[in-house]
Amino acid sequence: MMKKDKTQSTLQSACSGSTGHNCRLDVITPLAKKINCLDVKRIADICVHEIPHLVGARLASLYILDENSDILHLENNNHPFLINNIVSLNQNPPSPMVAAVRSQELLIIDDVDNHKAPNIKNTQRSFSRNYSTKSCVIAPLICHGRVVGVLNLSDKIDGSNFTEDQIAIVELFRQLVGASIGNIKLFEKTQRQAKTDGLTGMLNHRTFYETLEAELRRTQRYGGRLSIIMADVDNLKLINDIYGHRAGDMAIKQIARRIGACIRQIDVAARYGGDEFAIILPNTSVSDAAIVAERMVTMVKSTPMIWEQHKIELSISVGVGQYDGQSGPGEVARTTDQALYAAKQAGKGRVAVFETTPRSK
Repeated sequence: MMKKDKTQSTLQSACSGSTGHNCRLDVITPLAKKINCLDVKRIADICVHEIPHLVGARLASLYILDENSDILHLENNNHPFLINNIVSLNQNPPSPMVAAVRSQELLIIDDVDNHKAPNIKNTQRSFSRNYSTKSCVIAPLICHGRVVGVLNLSDKIDGSNFTEDQIAIVELFRQLVGASIGNIKLFEKTQRQAKTDGLTGMLNHRTFYETLEAELRRTQRYGGRLSIIMADVDNLKLINDIYGHRAGDMAIKQIARRIGACIRQIDVAARYGGDEFAIILPNTSVSDAAIVAERMVTMVKSTPMIWEQHKIELSISVGVGQYDGQSGPGEVARTTDQALYAAKQAGKGRVAVFETTPRSK
């Protein structure tokens, strides 16, 4: 988070020379403190309902950048008309918002009809007729030198252009909002890392048990059937001994991907241990789970892994269990693991099923 003395210094710098009531520190400081949080909805609400009042703008929109797809997603706006929900950064030629993101600089447009850099084409102005004025400010939100979003402000209430003092306020808040959104992204990344396995991207052992416990409670409360699949990589030690542990890690990653391709979005896959996987299948009978398990065995066997010009055959042994919501997480995992052990003992590369009988009430 931004230190208090640094924030205060930035505020004083932005407000120095300002004479308007809205630019006073006693107005801006509480707003800056509200932005310094981990609630993106709250930040977005401030961006589109409170910051515009400080600079005399009528309309505002906040976009958050998904760095994986290079797409800006509309988070919040106060427009009474339609605007784009998503904006790709791969536009060519770039729209003013995309150009601002690429430059990371504040883009101030006094007259959209005559703006030169970037040149705004009519094809990029499909919504321009909805605005009352021709001026706007496009503010890329920056955190640690990277764009995390964009704040757009337009339609000056008095019909004038944005003043130097108002632009200084926008510059201040794009730093504060950018820092807060960056903190949120970092927090969410940390949360994901705490729940996932670094090698496969699947849930880790602890999160598997947390999810299993929740699903068992749901089954107990609402009824239905819950099935579990546990899979173990066959001959991983042999792969490690012959080709090295990097090859073994690659085998685990490839098997994880193939398992993931066999399950539904509502199913939950985890790396249960070093060479063992566990999958929770809500609302699934043991017979249907066995079909999924057979599909996994076939998928893993279907294509050898290529490692340094060597073809390495891959296979898994799989245990399947079904539960009625009365068992605890430990018992669920233990009995399914027994089915997995039976599959191993039967010759590997196959499926064994364990099914509990309903308990008498």
